[in-house]
Amino acid sequence: MTQIVRSTAKTRTKLTTLSKLTVLISAIVPLLASLLFLAPPASAATLREVTGFGNNPSNLRMHLYVPDRLASRPAVLVGMHGCTGSGPYFYSSTEFASLADRYGFIVIYPSATRSGKCWDVSSPQALRHDGGSDPVGIRSMISWVTRTYGADTSRIFVTGSSSGGMMTNVLLGDYPDVFKAGAAYMGVPFGCFATTDGSGWNSACANGNVTRTPQAWGNLVRAAYPGYTGARPRMQTWHGTADTTLRYPNFGEQIKQWTNVLGLSQTPARTDSPQSGWTRTRYGNTGDQAPVEAISLQGVGHSVPTTGMAARTIRFFGLDG
Repeated sequence: MTQIVRSTAKTRTKLTTLSKLTVLISAIVPLLASLLFLAPPASAATLREVTGFGNNPSNLRMHLYVPDRLASRPAVLVGMHGCTGSGPYFYSSTEFASLADRYGFIVIYPSATRSGKCWDVSSPQALRHDGGSDPVGIRSMISWVTRTYGADTSRIFVTGSSSGGMMTNVLLGDYPDVFKAGAAYMGVPFGCFATTDGSGWNSACANGNVTRTPQAWGNLVRAAYPGYTGARPRMQTWHGTADTTLRYPNFGEQIKQWTNVLGLSQTPARTDSPQSGWTRTRYGNTGDQAPVEAISLQGVGHSVPTTGMAARTIRFFGLDG
């Protein structure tokens, strides 16, 4: 009799426990379902190629990255690869696309098509407003994007490394009416790589042997768009002291050029070291969006941008708001 009572008690305990589990599960399942329903969808943004974007005299290719969460009237950034590179390579090897995801701007990744995949920063056509060659094709890409996505034409920016850094200088000179600011990694001044023999390489400039006065450098920029009297874009430039491809003196020559173009003193308004081995000088004012900002990288070779640098460029552009 005692065993029967104990068995009955155990059965009741099991039934009670089972009942509690049933109630608990019935409460959890709807909660999980609601959480799954509310969870954000996986990112659908991908790099895609655009064709037929307009006047393109040098047959450039255009790749485009549009984030899932696009800002209203988004800004546009042009990201320029170096020699032997491509737009997709610059997309995958830099942090600009992930920053676009965060801040809602569009990134254009052009690709050079000539032998060596370097940009034309040397020919007379490339160094003149609407003169032809690569700058005209890049300008067409920007026009296509602003029309297609209703982008803010007052917030167009450009950045690039090596040959792309050179092209950043060229685009700011050719199209001051288009760009708000630029950031050149390992570049050279506008017009420094100019040649008259059809060659795309200027050894004297690459080796840091071309020096001019600030006025002479500024005159080269002003001559690219005769008669232009509007606002000029701000410039950020980065260079490693151990760069043996586009040597370090080009860093100082860019500072001379763009401070002159913007009518600034050659004396920095502020000098600091935001990171070990970095020396940052700002010209015109001391803030994050100074007219000219220059970052010298002690002991660094031809290898930038590296982790974290793109975010500082986005801050300089004012796109991190």
